[in-house]
Amino acid sequence: MSRKEPRVERGAVLPVLAAFLFVLFASAAQAACRDGAVDLRGDWGSARFSVEIADTDETRAQGLMHREHLPRSAGMLFVYDQPTRAVFWMRNTLIPLDMIFIDPQGVVRHVHHEAIPHDETPIDGGGGVQMVLEINGGLARSLGIAPGSELRHPRLEQEHAAWPCPEG
Repeated sequence: MSRKEPRVERGAVLPVLAAFLFVLFASAAQAACRDGAVDLRGDWGSARFSVEIADTDETRAQGLMHREHLPRSAGMLFVYDQPTRAVFWMRNTLIPLDMIFIDPQGVVRHVHHEAIPHDETPIDGGGGVQMVLEINGGLARSLGIAPGSELRHPRLEQEHAAWPCPEG
């Protein structure tokens, strides 16, 4: 007995493949910009961090205090309603952190490397700060994140963002 192979019309495969790829890339674009993640890019390449959002006085005051560990690809994104002068300290913070100060267009303006746990010395990120990204200490330097790098996130005003979220 011979087995008959199912016959697939050539013209039927391409539309199905195109539809699959469209859904795949549309999903990737949507995932690229969501509240719980930030993307950074620069001459050095790119990086993605999953983030917790601190966007109220209470959550910004708490920050990453009392945490014993922060996963390598995680951080906290402090979001301000309006550009502000952002000054941080490390009271009750147990792990060294890099603080990345970002303007309203999503451009990194200042990076404070390896803030010292428990240090209450003010860390001034300057004026005109819309967001601050805190990640593990030393990571910004090892990745190459520096002033001029760009951050992408849906909380930025997209029409003015240096690196806007994809439409979709």
